[in-house]
Amino acid sequence: MAPRFAFNDKIVLDFGSGTGANCSMFQPIHYLGIDPDAKRIHYARRSYPNYKFHVLENGKLPVDNESVDYILIIAVLHHISSAEIADYMKEFKRILKPDGNIIVMEPCICKKNPLCNWFMNFYDDGEYIRREEEYIQLFRENEFTSQVINRFRKGFLYHELFFTANLRST
Repeated sequence: MAPRFAFNDKIVLDFGSGTGANCSMFQPIHYLGIDPDAKRIHYARRSYPNYKFHVLENGKLPVDNESVDYILIIAVLHHISSAEIADYMKEFKRILKPDGNIIVMEPCICKKNPLCNWFMNFYDDGEYIRREEEYIQLFRENEFTSQVINRFRKGFLYHELFFTANLRST
């Protein structure tokens, strides 16, 4: 990710940070991990004491308006209903700087491969694995433009979608 994005001295909010596995890609002073699971946040704080982690409460992100350069969303959205995502999108719009980016990587239903789709739906804990168009539409409906960077396989039967989203210019 780093060659494609300039993270130096940029504020990164890791939405759904879990145990903090992504934090080491960023400078501790510019990173904030957010997750609704208090146990995972406790583990992240113990494992990465130089980084900041907060429990997500009441759907509100503990960040000032227009203060975040990048929102990182890795394998999170497929655990959240579309209605809940719409609520989070309001928060993303509030905290993201006007030139900020959302970086998303999610498992994705593949049009032409029912075996892979069955495998992902059976083995993944996420209840909302979506098609590419559905992920993009979630952002479009909330005033973001999206750009697909890559579609790839993770393992033999798992498809991933990697894309960015930016606030639409008004």
